[in-house]
Amino acid sequence: MVRTPPKPDTETLSLELPKTIKLYVTQEQFAALAAVNRDLQLERTAEGELIVNPPTGWETGKRNRSITGQLDRWYEENGRPGEAFDSSTALILPNGATRSPDACWISPESWDALTPEQKGTFANICPDFVVELRSDSDTLKSLREKMREYMDNGAKLGWLLDPKHRKVEIYRPESPVEILENPDELSGEAIVPGFKLNLRRVYGE
Repeated sequence: MVRTPPKPDTETLSLELPKTIKLYVTQEQFAALAAVNRDLQLERTAEGELIVNPPTGWETGKRNRSITGQLDRWYEENGRPGEAFDSSTALILPNGATRSPDACWISPESWDALTPEQKGTFANICPDFVVELRSDSDTLKSLREKMREYMDNGAKLGWLLDPKHRKVEIYRPESPVEILENPDELSGEAIVPGFKLNLRRVYGE
């Protein structure tokens, strides 16, 4: 007798959605999706909307590598204070959104205050310092909304880098956004003491 092999519990299907349709998932569903779609950068808004970010081009990938590399060098040279993460890390903000900054840093005081449960697969925390790098597929509107969300959820310093126009928007809590035209370098100020980002290296000059 020939036995029919059992069907898998899940089947992979391709589905294209028009921009007018949005998908909403719970935190548990988001975690399950992220676990089986490791090649995608997924995010979730505070309302539960699933956001799928497309893969970056080589220019954005190269710039991201420089940003992360410079932050990591500062991190290692300063005795590994707190925790630093790259763009593959998802964090759950206090408002319930799950976000993946292009680079971020969490102070030792903030990180050590988390319980083991809060340091789960996706740590329940907003970084003290965040960096977002605009790629060709990003709109300034969406990135500015993310930066304001970070500030509203506890971030103390944020940089929005726009390589195409050579502009940087600096975000601080309860302060107007500061816009710099083609700066060579950015300072971590008192929030990330001693850290300086060389933008010429980020832009490949």
